[in-house]
Amino acid sequence: MKNFMALVSLVALVIGVALTGGCVRNETATIEDITPQEAFDLIQDNQSNPDFVIIDVRTPAEFAEEHIENATNINFYSDTFRDTLNNLDKNKTYIVYCAVGGRSGSALDIMAELNFREAYNILGGINQWKVEGLPTAK
Repeated sequence: MKNFMALVSLVALVIGVALTGGCVRNETATIEDITPQEAFDLIQDNQSNPDFVIIDVRTPAEFAEEHIENATNINFYSDTFRDTLNNLDKNKTYIVYCAVGGRSGSALDIMAELNFREAYNILGGINQWKVEGLPTAK
């Protein structure tokens, strides 16, 4: 009887591990905050890389006023924000930013949940980017 109970426990453990395995974050992923200068350097190093994407998660009105050159606007407040992120190629490299870092920090968390391979949040957002004298586009 002891052996039978041990076998049942072992099988339950194996099944539990197998069922929860898909919920574990990809340990090889790089999901982190970086400084505006680090982001600028990364952008410069990837200017001709089609697998490098800059995402501005502010509203379309904020984006229209000023943004980082070559950024794509995906409104954090849109009802389809999570679905839009989920439809992106998760194997590309992403930099996300907003005004001060709150929305983009939340976007980074969502990207981690959606199993993106490499994504970075600009600390302090575009406001800190501008304080550091880095270029923007209109």
